[in-house]
Formats: sequence, structure tokens, C-alpha cells
Amino acid sequence: MEYRALGRSGLKVSALSMGTFSFGGEGDFAMVAKQSVSDARRLVDTCIDGGINLFDTSNMYSMGRSEEILGEVLEGRRDDVLICSKARMRIGGGPNDEGVSRHHLIRECERSLKRLRTDHVDIYLMHEWDGLTPLEEMLSALDTLVQQGKVRYTGCSNYSGWHVMKALGISERRNLQRFVAQQIHYTLEAREAEYELLPISVDQGLGVMVWSPLAAGLLSGAFGRDRAPEISRQAAGWSEPPIRDEERLWSIVDVLDTIAKERGVSVAQVSLAWTLSRPGVATLVVGGLTEQHFRDSMAAAELKLSGDELDRLNRASRPAYIYPYWHQHNFAADRFSAGDWALHDSYRDLGKI
Repeated sequence: MEYRALGRSGLKVSALSMGTFSFGGEGDFAMVAKQSVSDARRLVDTCIDGGINLFDTSNMYSMGRSEEILGEVLEGRRDDVLICSKARMRIGGGPNDEGVSRHHLIRECERSLKRLRTDHVDIYLMHEWDGLTPLEEMLSALDTLVQQGKVRYTGCSNYSGWHVMKALGISERRNLQRFVAQQIHYTLEAREAEYELLPISVDQGLGVMVWSPLAAGLLSGAFGRDRAPEISRQAAGWSEPPIRDEERLWSIVDVLDTIAKERGVSVAQVSLAWTLSRPGVATLVVGGLTEQHFRDSMAAAELKLSGDELDRLNRASRPAYIYPYWHQHNFAADRFSAGDWALHDSYRDLGKI
């Protein structure tokens, strides 16, 4: 297993981390899976044996049951691994049961610690944007949790570019705990993060943690133009992530299929290896129903795609060169920074537009 620095921090995380989204299977999460303590123990053991040191959960996954199961399974070996949890989503019917207010964050962190059977969360992410709570209040609450030793590192998830930069600016101006990571959705099919989020991560030193890097299985090899498993979260009604151009999706899968056959590896490994090759990426949060699913995903950390293979995947998947980026391509390329190239490198082959 490869270990990468999480942004500019000194923390090393495994290139693949284990998602526990399917632990518990309460409510809507039953569409994905309903993994018991014994199921979870078997899968966690497989991941630890494979070198994974980071386990990702949230207070809202199965309304806290995911954290409870993870805490039980990790008991006795907690100090050997890292835990990432999150807060912000609605977890009850009360007026303060969502958001990033000081009240909500401190209460939810303390509840998460009890469920996880630990005295600290290694990485604590704001699960979604909250435009009604001042960022100063949120960042001050996170700073309090860090000072109390309940949280080691902080980050955000599913923010827009201006949300991230505003938070970083306030942290620096007020001398408050600064985000070290952002967890985003980023795949060959969904490359919108390259417009702003990936360049920000490179420029500002945020470690990128990718959720659903196989697009809920659509890039795993199980789906194709003429194939789909009978049992899947899509068949059960799960709608995330949205696919806006199905023909483009299958064109990407066609290229993945071809490269996988040429290399003698799985489609999932090729897809994950591409994402691991991208700038700023620290870890991919992968899920699975069986030990073999995780073993296959972990093998992607050892797969290095050639320049030609990366070019073929890029041509099949790169997003539209929207304004102002095509204009920058024409007139500013000689003065690009590393952050700029996180987007523009995919378009080097184009002439003046």
C-alpha cells in the first residue's frame, strides 16, 4: 500500500481508504447494503491486512449506526488506524439537528466519539455547505474541538470553490484551525472538480479525499452498454451520482474495458488508478460488499497507467473547456502555476481555441 501526505499536513494516509457507508443499513442506506458487526469485522480485517489505515464514516450514515459498528470493530486497535467522520447533515427533527452551528458541531462531535468508542476523531469534515451559519462560528467551533483534543485535523466536503477559499481566508485572518483536506466526488465520469476544486487543492495544500470513486459501481466493470447487475443500488432506487450523459458514460467504460483487457486487470483497478494519478489526490474512499471487492480495489494502488493509457482515458472523458479557461489557454499558458495546470494539463494537445 502507498501512503500519501494529507495536503500540507504531516499526516500520512493510505492511497485507498475504507468507506463504511454500508455499515448498518438503516433507512435509505439499506438500498446500498445492510452490513452487520460480523460483516464489518471481516471487511475491516481485510482492509487492515491490505495496508489501509484510514476508515471513513459519518454521524448520519444509518443515523449513527455506522459509527457504532466501526467503533466496536476497531476496539483494541484504534491507535493503529485513523478515523474520519463528518457532521452537518440533518440527524433529527429539531431546529438545531442540522448545520454547522457551534451548538450542533460540538454536540455531534461528542456523540460521534461515544459511538466510535474513542477520545478523538483524526479527520473531522463538514459534510456539506451551510450558508446560514457564519463561517466564523463554524471555524471557531472546530478550533475549540481541536484545542480540546477531540479532533486532530479538519476539512470540508461538497463545497464550491468560493466556499473553500472563503473558509481558508477566514481561518488565516482569525488564526483559526485551517482545513487540511476536502472530500469531493471525482471520477472519470464526473470531472467537474477540475474547474476549481482540484486547482484550489493543489494551490492551497488541501489533500483530496475522493468519495464514490467508482461512481456507485458504474465504473467498476459491472455495468456497460449491454450489462447491468440484477442487484445494485441503482436498481434499488439510489440516484447518486446523477448521470447526465449516458452515451458519454458508456464511451468512457468502453475505453476502460479495452485498457483493462490489455493489462490483464479489472476495470475497477484502471478507473481507480486513473484517479490516483491526478494532482492533489491523497486517498480514494472505496466501499465493497465482499473481501474480494476490497482486495481488487487495493490492487489499484500498485497499478501505474502509461502515458498513452492516460491520454486515451483523458480524451474520452475530459469536460468542456469552458470560459474563462479556454481564454487562459490561449493567452496565459506561459505563466500558469501548478494549481492552473491541475486543470489545463488535460488540454495541452489543443491549439489556440
